[in-house]
Amino acid sequence: MRYAKTELLAGGVELLVRNAVASDARALRETMQRTHAQTDYLLSYPDEQSVDDEQEARSLEETERSDNEVELVAIIDGRIVGSAGVSAVRSRRKVAHRARFGISILKEYWGMGIGRMLTDASIDCARQAGYTQLELEVVADNERAVSLYRCAGFEEYGRNPRGYRSATSGYQELVHMRLEL
Repeated sequence: MRYAKTELLAGGVELLVRNAVASDARALRETMQRTHAQTDYLLSYPDEQSVDDEQEARSLEETERSDNEVELVAIIDGRIVGSAGVSAVRSRRKVAHRARFGISILKEYWGMGIGRMLTDASIDCARQAGYTQLELEVVADNERAVSLYRCAGFEEYGRNPRGYRSATSGYQELVHMRLEL
């Protein structure tokens, strides 16, 4: 699935959102390491990411060839500042209509509209892939993200009070959200 779109952000900053490709592997891994170190709201810690550059490149090549999955990168001044992905919940026919969505952005780029651009791009890609439902989980205390998803049309359908167990803050409640496409 192909995606590429350029938009101007506040202050005239140009943002490119496009498919991640194999040559992005190292930069994407480095960005993921940083984003996962900058917030306690993401699924994993930096030391839990055990994929090397070669494995990441192969994974990106596979995703790039996929008709129903996508990994997007947000680029400012030639630098990857965030990423988002859409992936099938499972390959079984009963759940083939459902996809998962995840996103992360470097902290110094929060509040610029990048999250909304990546979210909108991911929704577009999920529709193109033929999904009829896009799902995500978000830490309840992450008010900025919850607000972003609600503005994009996601609705809460449940909560898990012990969804994450943070090394620093204990249990974190997860909000399950979905968007009908």
